[in-house]
Amino acid sequence: MVTGGAGFIGSHVARALKEEGHEVLVVDDLSFGKRENIPEIDLEVVDIRDEKIHGIFRDFSPHYVFHLAAQIDVRRSLREPEVDAAINILGTLNLIKASISTGAEKFIFASTGGAIYGAVENATEKSPPRPECPYGVAKLTCEHYLRNFYLWEGLPFTALRLANVYGPRQEPRGEAGVVAIFSLHIKENKRPKLFGYGKLIRDYVYVEDVVRAFILSMEKGDGEIINIGTGKKTTNGELWELMKKLSGTQLEPILEEKKKGEIDFYSLSIEKAKRVLGWEPQYSLEEGLKKTLEYFGVCTRVQ
Repeated sequence: MVTGGAGFIGSHVARALKEEGHEVLVVDDLSFGKRENIPEIDLEVVDIRDEKIHGIFRDFSPHYVFHLAAQIDVRRSLREPEVDAAINILGTLNLIKASISTGAEKFIFASTGGAIYGAVENATEKSPPRPECPYGVAKLTCEHYLRNFYLWEGLPFTALRLANVYGPRQEPRGEAGVVAIFSLHIKENKRPKLFGYGKLIRDYVYVEDVVRAFILSMEKGDGEIINIGTGKKTTNGELWELMKKLSGTQLEPILEEKKKGEIDFYSLSIEKAKRVLGWEPQYSLEEGLKKTLEYFGVCTRVQ
């Protein structure tokens, strides 16, 4: 079962599992996900907080639960922390309880790196968590619940703290990944905004690399919290310049101050992922950006 499986990362996970021969059921309320992202995969349209979840679990009886459904808007979490907590904490608890009651073998959780660690360079899983927004607080809380249910009920889990994931099918409208937003601006010939005056540092990881980490977690990393990123630091200004070069656009960015809730910098150490999962990224930033720009219909100039 893949919750949020009609969305950006979830649809890539669901498709990869299907291609490997697994029977896959996606659970998604389609508030952001799209049916066309998973045309040949079974879908239950339901909110993860709904009691109907328990009947769906009983009917499907999943061996593995990949939980990617979430409220991901950091600024909304600041405006409406109670909504963020209801979806990201209570929704996750509903899924955990359903997983235990139907004998799921493992629960694999999409957590977050930057929103949990705060402004830390080369953060390791032992770095003190310093979430600066309710979204990060909720994700960290879910990790604690998973650890407790592993101890109390024996439900194995792996929590993947993801860096800034980008790639095809990312939604560029509203608050979304900056790569998707920049791609849309290039396509529509609109000047992009560089918040933090182009100096915000992030760790950008390509979605296909992230999918491999999820699939490896089926058999590895029980009880572990693991960073999934690249370990490399890139400013949003550097990101734009690379995308500008690859696309051939002549657009000049608009520089603005950072938005409330955004951190100035972070990057993730991936040494534990290498050791525990046998995972490391295979795509360079340039390679991943080429594939993403091609998806958005922006011809790459540099081959």
